[in-house]
Amino acid sequence: MRHGVVAWTVLGLLVGLATPAAAQSVNRNLIDQLNTQLLYVALPLTLFVEVILVYAVVRFRDNENPEPTAEDPALEITWTVATGIVLVFVGVAAYTVLTSPFITPTPEAEESRVENDVTVDALAYQWEFEYEEASLTTQDLLVVPRDRNVSLELRSADVLHSMYVPELGLKQDVFPGNDTIIKTRVLQTGEYRGYCAEFCGAGHARMRTRVVVPPDTYRQWLADHEGERDVTAPPNGTAVGSNGTAVESNGAGVSPNRTVDSAVSTAEN
Repeated sequence: MRHGVVAWTVLGLLVGLATPAAAQSVNRNLIDQLNTQLLYVALPLTLFVEVILVYAVVRFRDNENPEPTAEDPALEITWTVATGIVLVFVGVAAYTVLTSPFITPTPEAEESRVENDVTVDALAYQWEFEYEEASLTTQDLLVVPRDRNVSLELRSADVLHSMYVPELGLKQDVFPGNDTIIKTRVLQTGEYRGYCAEFCGAGHARMRTRVVVPPDTYRQWLADHEGERDVTAPPNGTAVGSNGTAVESNGAGVSPNRTVDSAVSTAEN
């Protein structure tokens, strides 16, 4: 009895520690929810299997004349049905997340784009983002509004890249000659780092970008830089502190994220 209490206590602690914090984007939230659901299934099953394994090792350690296990149709049917239920649960949970337009690009994504598009191209190990509605381009700086649907059109002008912003749950391969549309909705203001997740040549390590989400100054930032080229200054509402942490207009620190890679095109919906 004591061992059972200890086992379930350990299980509860593991689940508690694995529970994700508040997600920074819809994409990250969907991924974290799926991981948590699978964890709730995997941990009890792992514990159950390990308990049976330890029991069998201890119980039969001195059995010098082992005999074949007696047939038990009821037990065999039970574990077969239980396995089927687990697989159905995993399949439904994964399907629900993977079919979301925020996780898997769909042909409908192109049709649902609106007029205020932002096109981003990866050229010579750098990112160039073009905000067509403001005739504005930025270098290695992607600014998106908070809590608004944003469409990213990924394009590569040279080799294979992969856009990867860990804290926002964004990762998508970008192939030369093919445009890929992905969507996101960032829920928290701040600055996030993006990386190139595919080796793209000698300058691969330098192919980084910042994703800045200002509190409420996205439109003002577009208006202030209308017609400009190669802008690198983020909106005034979000600055980077001396410790590398993004600071909001109220002075509160926001955890930094990683950097991007590849050709991207973003559109606010």
